Amino acid sequence: MKYLLSVFFALTLAACTSGPPIDTRYTSQNQDSRVQFLILHFTSGDFQHSLEELTVGDVSSHYLVDVSPPTIYQLVPENKRAWHAGVSYWNGYAQLNAASIGIEIVNRGERDTSEGRVWAEYPQEQVDAVIALVKKIVAEHRIKPEYILGHSDIAPQRKIDPGPRFPWKQLADAGLIPWPDAALVAQKRAAFEASLPEVDWFQQRLARFGFAVRLNGQLDEATRNVLSAFQMKYRPARFDGVPDAETAAILEALVDLLPAGGTPSETIPVPRPLP
Repeated sequence: MKYLLSVFFALTLAACTSGPPIDTRYTSQNQDSRVQFLILHFTSGDFQHSLEELTVGDVSSHYLVDVSPPTIYQLVPENKRAWHAGVSYWNGYAQLNAASIGIEIVNRGERDTSEGRVWAEYPQEQVDAVIALVKKIVAEHRIKPEYILGHSDIAPQRKIDPGPRFPWKQLADAGLIPWPDAALVAQKRAAFEASLPEVDWFQQRLARFGFAVRLNGQLDEATRNVLSAFQMKYRPARFDGVPDAETAAILEALVDLLPAGGTPSETIPVPRPLP
């Protein structure tokens, strides 16, 4: 009797929840992928530690790229949200976990020695694997070049990965991200060496580029962190967060590549809904 009652209730529940059939014959042209950003990280540890952190720890990412051999592991399906970005911001969008794919790269990051801070290198085979993966993701989701970012771009006050040894120029050479023209940078640098802009000039252009930065005209710690994140990506030979002519030239050359936009507000822009 209990068995029959169980079957009856199961069939009744199925009938209640199934609803009418869904017709999928029509498709709107007005759509795109929910994935708008691609964020690169380093793991700050070896493969085993990284895998444990990303599978049973408090964080996760869609992909983990090992060193030798450079194996790519998918840990979270691309249609699900992974917890890799945390408190984050870029170009008016906040909390980027909801609209991004995260790639963690096995790399020990930085360590302090008696001779100063040392950064782990990225083997070329691993870099090649990352670039191939980025190309695949970009092709599938049509991610804009300016939305392929490092964790330090979207959280410069608390993150430094993927660090100064990550070869962003190789992604630019592969046609994946914007990169300033060397001749134009040299031309602009000469002008900026004659007259270096004030801090608010740097803040305005960093905000225009996409960073979260307050436009207060002060070279405070927060502004230096943002400048350092920018330099780490585009001028990794020196990323002390100090404004200089070369940084100004690179920044202006990159901002010139961006689509026309509005003037930054006096503070960090109010985040708009995710795309």
